[in-house]
Amino acid sequence: MKAQAVLSFFFTLIPSLCGSQASFSHVSMNEQIVTGRLGEDIILPCSFDSGPNVVIHWKNQDTSVYSYYKDSDQLENQDPRYVNRTSLFRGEIHNGNASLTFRRLTLQDEGIYVCYVGTSLGKVTKKVVLKVGAFVTPVMKYEKNTTNSFLICSVLSVFPYPIITWKVDNNTFISENNGKEVGSLGPFHINSRVNITGSNSSYQCAIENPLLKQTWTGRWTMKDVLHKMQSENVLLLCKPENSLFPANQDFTVTWSRVESGSSSLLAYFKNSSQETLINQPRLSWKEELINSRDFSLTVKDLRLSDSGEYLCNISSNKSTLLTTQTLRVEASPRAPAGIIVLVLVAIISAVLLLSVAPRAVRSQRCIDFHKERHPPTNQNSSSAGTEEENVALSDYLPNTESEDRSL
Repeated sequence: MKAQAVLSFFFTLIPSLCGSQASFSHVSMNEQIVTGRLGEDIILPCSFDSGPNVVIHWKNQDTSVYSYYKDSDQLENQDPRYVNRTSLFRGEIHNGNASLTFRRLTLQDEGIYVCYVGTSLGKVTKKVVLKVGAFVTPVMKYEKNTTNSFLICSVLSVFPYPIITWKVDNNTFISENNGKEVGSLGPFHINSRVNITGSNSSYQCAIENPLLKQTWTGRWTMKDVLHKMQSENVLLLCKPENSLFPANQDFTVTWSRVESGSSSLLAYFKNSSQETLINQPRLSWKEELINSRDFSLTVKDLRLSDSGEYLCNISSNKSTLLTTQTLRVEASPRAPAGIIVLVLVAIISAVLLLSVAPRAVRSQRCIDFHKERHPPTNQNSSSAGTEEENVALSDYLPNTESEDRSL
């Protein structure tokens, strides 16, 4: 008797919905899980065997989501949450397609949706479980203050609550989130931070959204300290692994100078547009290196003020690679002051000797020349001749007194 009552109910319901007399053929209930992303569009599938006098109802519990019958939309009882956000494929209804398009998903749209379709030939009921997830691409940041350096893995919007895992030098540990969470019901804004210790040279952070089956990975490595002399050039190394950034994947590269509590952008490269930006004339990127996916940066004519930490950041929607390079610029070696004074004294002495020696040579030649022309005749005349020779020699000798004054 109960079975006959149920059948009688369906025979009565279908003609009233369809507007015509019909016989009941079959009833079925199927369930399907559909996962959508926050803010995006989704389709809730529902198919049926086509027939005349189609009646379609979409409901979420007792709430009317969408109705169609008498060959037109019937939206008088539609819940305001779904106005201008839901629609059917009108041109596909006669082919048995009653799927519902859902636009601009919100977390409140999660739930169980029932699709009911009735025709003159029968009816079908299908259940669609809608789940909504969120996963804005996370970022990894390297920061430092006067005493410590630390890493932050941050995700602006995620739902449901993610799984966050840290690795230090390939040793895994689960990090308790010590950042802020916005929204008790979601989506969540999460910061996870670890301090960098001196003995560790590599860190890895993974954030997983199990609903969307999506995982993002951030890696940080510290290169050996570079020691350079003032006025030299240096190459700051940054080359990603091909496994992290495939050739067909879009990514960006930024170089920055990291100081206590702040950082300054030095250079920027965008893979999709090949756009390159360099903020200082002493910096350069080699085109042949970029073409081979090597983003090492050259710093020319080093100054003492160039000492510090430099950070290379390569990021895509799936991963981030941070490389920190410490540069130490030392002053060029200088000679001691005492040695410089001795060298200057030696140079001045040599200059004086070079200027006096030619005059002494010329004087001796003049004396020898005069003796050859006026040899002494006797002893008595030698003294008188001496005075004459002195007077005559004065005509040949240079005026050393005036020259010495000029010196």
